[in-house]
Amino acid sequence: MKPRMNYYQAAPDTIKALLALEEQIQSTGLEKSLIELVKIRASQINGCAFCINMHTEDARKRGETEQRIYLLNAWRESPLYSDRERAALAWTEAVTLISETHAPDDVYEQVRAQFSDADTVNLTMLIGAINAWNRIAIAFRAVHPVKVKASVA
Repeated sequence: MKPRMNYYQAAPDTIKALLALEEQIQSTGLEKSLIELVKIRASQINGCAFCINMHTEDARKRGETEQRIYLLNAWRESPLYSDRERAALAWTEAVTLISETHAPDDVYEQVRAQFSDADTVNLTMLIGAINAWNRIAIAFRAVHPVKVKASVA
């Protein structure tokens, strides 16, 4: 796959605005581990290899375990995630797939049981932001870095 353009160079002020939203979300008090899980899960749903690569690396740097990263796409069947994380992941799926789900009331109630009003808005903005990044990366064919494995002699 070949990148279509460097969107950072093409529209730097617009990209800076999205980066500013990212900075704001990071300062909201949402747990850093939760932020990364949401970013990975939305990116999995959208099929954004660039963002999956980036956010799994970021999650590892923040102390996330390999097992929780590997099982994220099957979070409902794994006991590794807290009730708060489950609510956030369900909301991530509902909002990412909004044209199909229309953000159902039962999922919203799960979120409201775990998050304050402000945190619910911040979580929803986080989901919107990662979906925007996914769409940009996919549309312009952003290519994740490829690590070459050292050959064994």
